[in-house]
Amino acid sequence: MTIDADGRGLEFEEDDRGGASDEHSARLGTYVLGLALATLLTIASFWVAKTDLIYGPGIPVALATLAVAQMGIHLVFFLHLTTAPDNTNNVLALAFGLLIVGLVVFGSVWIMANLNHNLMSMEQLMQMQR
Repeated sequence: MTIDADGRGLEFEEDDRGGASDEHSARLGTYVLGLALATLLTIASFWVAKTDLIYGPGIPVALATLAVAQMGIHLVFFLHLTTAPDNTNNVLALAFGLLIVGLVVFGSVWIMANLNHNLMSMEQLMQMQR
């Protein structure tokens, strides 16, 4: 990586022949690896959904596991989210986002379950209108 006049690092460095440096090809390599892993996990998800080798009630668990693994692949290889000290704010923002999404989903399910338990059925409503 080269340093410009302001002391900031430039994103790409060219070699003596005018091509991209090894850093650029290494960065491209991580994207290709991430794409390959994400594709394999997608194919595995379709295979899990269509196969008879996995016990029926275990299919949603397997799909959820593959989905979490694919989210991890995307976070690491494409969003470059690591536990390095300079990524602390990114990790905290992700954790806060997951907290908010969890609260919204959990709260919605709680409200729907409460409404389902406390509201009258359609048959009872129809009998009241007669």
